[in-house]
Amino acid sequence: MTTASLAFDINAGVSKESDPVALFRFAFGAEKAGQTKEAVEAYRYAAEKGHTASQYALAKMYADGDGVVKDDFEAFKIYSKIANQGVEPGSKDTGFFVYALMSLARYYHDGIEGSPIKIDLTQARQLYFQAASTFGVAEAQFQLAQMLLAGEGGKANVRQAKKWLNLARKTGHPGAMAVFGNLMFQEGHAVSGLAYMTAALEKCPPKDCLWMQALQEQAFSVANEKDRRVAVALAPTIHAGDSD
Repeated sequence: MTTASLAFDINAGVSKESDPVALFRFAFGAEKAGQTKEAVEAYRYAAEKGHTASQYALAKMYADGDGVVKDDFEAFKIYSKIANQGVEPGSKDTGFFVYALMSLARYYHDGIEGSPIKIDLTQARQLYFQAASTFGVAEAQFQLAQMLLAGEGGKANVRQAKKWLNLARKTGHPGAMAVFGNLMFQEGHAVSGLAYMTAALEKCPPKDCLWMQALQEQAFSVANEKDRRVAVALAPTIHAGDSD
């Protein structure tokens, strides 16, 4: 701690007593320069003064194991502070608040091994709903829909799931587009469903391509040849914002 404080004084005229904005700027610069130990200490001082951006940065470093030993429970505690502070939609701290909600939802969905945070699907569903409805976050809409389809954290509700998937896929969310297409296919709208799944596969992030491909290939294997040809031709015309 002493070394970090001296580094602040010598390198930037910054100490633990400095204004939180000055501490944040120092920490941000130190992090970019690869001086992660100094960055962590400066973020911590600023976070203790209630600086939301520093709280977010510190939590993310713990979650990623960047400059510190990875500690999801420590990240969880900091994200909880951000969430408990609340935020007015559209304020400068909105992005940090939403990220905290999403992170907490994931932690409650999966639990944190070796910590007091156990799986709580009801809480995860509520947090995803907050991010999906109040802030219109596509990933939250997608995750909420998945929980609604699986009956996680409450009753299953396919109609509500489709509503959230439809909102998310209109922003171009590939996962939502794939699952929405699969539901359409199962409901008998073969061409549209196959087209959405094919379009999603063309946009999928690497971590999601395998499950999207499996979904599409399963549907293609039972579709007739005409529907497959029309769907493949239609897929490139599907864009974010398309209506039903």
